Amino acid sequence: MQALMMDTPLMISSILKHAERNFPEVEMVSVTVDQPRHRQNNKIFASRCRKLAKALESLGAEFGDRIGTLAWNDFRHMELYYAVSGAGMVCHTINPKLFPEQVAYIINHADDKILFVDVLVVPLLEALQEHIKKVDCIVVLTDKAHMPDSCLENLVCYEELLEAQTDSYEWPLFDENTACGMCYTSGTTGNPKGVVYSHRSTVLHALAGALPDVTGASNMQTSLPVVPMFHVNAWGAPYAALMVGTKLVLPGPKMADGETLHDLMVSEQVSVSSGVPTIWMALLDYLEAEQKTVPSLNRVHVGGAACPKVIVDRFREQHDCEVVQGWGMTETSPLGTVYAKKRGMENFSTEQVTALQLLQGRGVFGIEMCIVDENNTELPWDGVASGALKVRGPWVAKGYFGLSDTPGHEDCPVDESGWFNTGDVAAITPEGFLQITDRTKDVIKSGGEWISSIEIENAAVNHPDIAEAAVIGRFHPKWTERPLLIAVAQQGKTLQKSDVLEFLNDKLHKMALPDDVVFTDELPHTATGKINKLGLRETYKDYSFPEA
Repeated sequence: MQALMMDTPLMISSILKHAERNFPEVEMVSVTVDQPRHRQNNKIFASRCRKLAKALESLGAEFGDRIGTLAWNDFRHMELYYAVSGAGMVCHTINPKLFPEQVAYIINHADDKILFVDVLVVPLLEALQEHIKKVDCIVVLTDKAHMPDSCLENLVCYEELLEAQTDSYEWPLFDENTACGMCYTSGTTGNPKGVVYSHRSTVLHALAGALPDVTGASNMQTSLPVVPMFHVNAWGAPYAALMVGTKLVLPGPKMADGETLHDLMVSEQVSVSSGVPTIWMALLDYLEAEQKTVPSLNRVHVGGAACPKVIVDRFREQHDCEVVQGWGMTETSPLGTVYAKKRGMENFSTEQVTALQLLQGRGVFGIEMCIVDENNTELPWDGVASGALKVRGPWVAKGYFGLSDTPGHEDCPVDESGWFNTGDVAAITPEGFLQITDRTKDVIKSGGEWISSIEIENAAVNHPDIAEAAVIGRFHPKWTERPLLIAVAQQGKTLQKSDVLEFLNDKLHKMALPDDVVFTDELPHTATGKINKLGLRETYKDYSFPEA
C-alpha cells in the first residue's frame, strides 16, 4: 500500500522561498572589502538571488554545470549558494588558502565553467591563469568602483552583472537527488577528492542541524559563522539560518580578526557563533588583553579539531558562554555528532559537564555510527573499547567525484555493508557520547600499546604558557615508537622541557608521557587550520630521542 502524501522534492530553492515569505525583514549583515558593514534583508536577498540565476544563464551556464567560488563569508557568497543550486547548477566552493597548485587542480578536476571570486583572490588567479584555461569567465564579487586592474581575461563585475537583470525568475523543480554543492577534501596526502552534495542531503542536513539538541537555531537568534563558507558549507549555517529565520552576521575576510569579531558580536547582538579552536583561542586572548566582553554571546560551537579544556573554561568563567563541541567531516556534510546533555544530567557538577563538553558530542538523527576492531567486528559502546569509527546516513558521501562509488572498491570510501570509514579512532560511551582518540594514521604504537596523540595534545595545551602543541610518534630502539611533543610558547613566555613534563606527569598515564619536548616558533597548518602532522613528520624525520 502506498501513502497518500505529496511527493514534493526537497530543494535548496524551497528554503529561500520559505525565508522570503516568512522572514522577509530578517537582516543579513556582512563585512566585505568594498563595504565594511553591508545590510540587506531576506526579501532583497531573495530578489538578488533570482537576478543572479538569470545572470548565470546569460553567461552560458547550464543545468549541471559546476560554478566555482573563491570567497569569504558575506552576502554575495550567500547569493551564490542559493542562486547556483536553485537554478540546477552545482555550487563548488573552493578554499583560497590552499596551495596554488591544489586550487588549479581542483578547478580543473571539477571542470568549473565560471569562477566567482573575491577581490582579494584575484592575484591568486592571475598567477594561475595559464593553468585554468577551461574556465569561461571570472566574476569579481564587487561593484564597478572597486574592480581591480587585472591581466585576467574575461573579467566580469558582479554588481554590473546583477544590475542588467530583473528578478522575474521561477525556480525550477527537478529530482531532489540532483547535485547542488561540491567541496573537495583537504587531506594532506594525495590529491583532494570531490564530495558532491544533493538537494535532498543538504535540506535534511539543515533540518537536523537546526534541532534543539544540535544548534537550536531559531528566529530569536543572531548567528555569526566564523567557520568559512568555502569549506563544507560553513557547517550548514547558511541553510539552517534561512530555514528558521536566524539573523546572519558574516565577517567576510575579517574572520580571524579579534577586534572585528568583537565589534560585530557586540553591535549586532550575536548570540551564537561557530568556528575552529584556533579562532576561539585568539578571540579569548584579544578579549582578555583589551579587557572586553561579549555579553550577548551565550553559545559557541567548536569543531574541526579537538577543543582544549582551557577554551571551555575561559568562555564559561570569563564570558558566561557555553561551548558546544561537535564532530564531522567534508564527507558527512559535515554534521556527525554534537554535544548536548541527556535527561538525568541536570544536576551534574561543573567538572562533570566540562568532561562531556570535551568529548565530540552524541549522535543526531540521520547519522548511524559504530566502532570496529581490526577484524571489522563491532565493539561495544562502553567508553573503553576503541576502534575505527564508521558512519552512514542520508548526508554521508557514498563516493568521490570522478572515482568509483562501488562499495568495497579501492577508490570508494564505503565498504560492502554501506559504512563509511572515517579514518578516525574512537570510543563511544554507554550514553552515546563520542570520543575521538586519534586519526588512524596518527596513533602511536609503543611497546605494543596504542597511545593517543590527541590525549597528549589536549593535556599540553592546558599548560598556561603553551599556545599550541602537537604530538607525533618517532622511532625508538626499545619501544619501536614513542611520543614527541612539539610546543609553541605563549607570546612573551619561556618554556622549559622539565616544567612541561612535570605539568603533564599527573595528567597522563605513564606510557603516554612524551619522551621529549621540543619548542618551535610555529606549527605547520593545513589550509583549513588543522595542524599538519604530515609536515611535522617530514620536519622531524631524522629526529632521535635523547640517549635513545
